[in-house]
Amino acid sequence: MKTQYIAAAVLSAMLLNPLPAGAEGKNGVAAVVNGEKITVAELKDSYNALPQLKSQISFDQFYPRMVEAKATETAILQAAKKANIESTPEYKKQLDAVKKQVMSNVYIQQQVEGKITDNDVKNLYNQYKKEFKPQKEMSARHILVGDEATANDIIAKIKKGENFDQLAKTYSEEKNPNLGYFTKQMMVPEFADAAFRMKKGQYSQKPIKTNFGYHVIIVDDVRDSKPISYQEAEPQLRQALAQKTAQSVLKNILDNAKIEQYQLDGKPMPKTPAAQ
Repeated sequence: MKTQYIAAAVLSAMLLNPLPAGAEGKNGVAAVVNGEKITVAELKDSYNALPQLKSQISFDQFYPRMVEAKATETAILQAAKKANIESTPEYKKQLDAVKKQVMSNVYIQQQVEGKITDNDVKNLYNQYKKEFKPQKEMSARHILVGDEATANDIIAKIKKGENFDQLAKTYSEEKNPNLGYFTKQMMVPEFADAAFRMKKGQYSQKPIKTNFGYHVIIVDDVRDSKPISYQEAEPQLRQALAQKTAQSVLKNILDNAKIEQYQLDGKPMPKTPAAQ
């Protein structure tokens, strides 16, 4: 899997593709826990409420993990209700704390959402495009094995004309040999150095050793990177603006609040220098 080799984070996102028609669980139901139904619609609502997650993985890809997590949560909740946890002092104490936290979070969220416009997002995207500097990127496939001897045998078979994908299916520790497009900074140094010395159509003449094992690489394409589309970048751009705006909202709240703080000995708390 390509993500295993990423060494540095980059601004990228996946297009969010809706589930194909008809792929809505079993009549709209994702799971049933002791007779209680969990619907696909519930899971979609939870997914759509997490913009940062949406920018990283599509709903249909994340769906199996969501189903398992929601089913587990539901089973635990059912057990808690059966034990009448809601009547215990500890539950009521924690619930009060959670209510206060939720109230604060919802207030900040509403303030932030009211201050971010589509134009703000588009302006940030235009700034990203203006400052974008193309880098060399390549599309490649690889075969990963645990020892050098096997990697050398695979290279010998490639030289004899055997199909790379078929060899990957037979020998590789990873099911999908395709790494897609990546820049040099996205891979561990040993892998990146070897791959970016090769040209389109070339394959490694000797195994490349990394902490994951021994790789045999074939380069499918080399090109200059381009800015990702607005549709791809929008979720992360909104998230970045939200974080910046939330800091501004919080500062405004504190600037307009009369706050007196005291040390344990009753003396006024020394003021900390304002963050620059």
